Amino acid sequence: MSTDASAVEVRPRKVRRVAYPLAAALVIIFGVVGTLLRNTPTGVYFRISDQVAMGLLGMLLAGGVLLLTRPRLRADTDGIEVRNIIGTHRYSWNVSKQISFPNGAPWARLELPEDEYVPIMAIQASDGERAVAAMRKLRELRRSLEDADAA
Repeated sequence: MSTDASAVEVRPRKVRRVAYPLAAALVIIFGVVGTLLRNTPTGVYFRISDQVAMGLLGMLLAGGVLLLTRPRLRADTDGIEVRNIIGTHRYSWNVSKQISFPNGAPWARLELPEDEYVPIMAIQASDGERAVAAMRKLRELRRSLEDADAA
């Protein structure tokens, strides 16, 4: 990826503000439950392995929540790189038809040939004005590239 001044990098903001505290709360809650699990009035005997498993379950759930913070978009003169929850893909500008944000959609998408598209989870509707600004930057970058190719 080139280090161009016109490069665009976007990450979601609101989902990160929710995911980090939620992940920490899951680890704390499951850790406390695992610690207190041995002293229950139900008559069930919990072993240390059950307590450890409860803590590990909290960490596993927290890791799943933190996957929501992974999306990122990087665009430069060479192309556009989309990293969603699982997987990262790079597309050249001549492969992508356009970048759109359909009405009512939770995030933007990269339109590809033959009616295919890739969700861009880094640009989320819940981010409001930040999402609008990101779309403007991407469209300006694409327009400048098209103008340079036309010249």
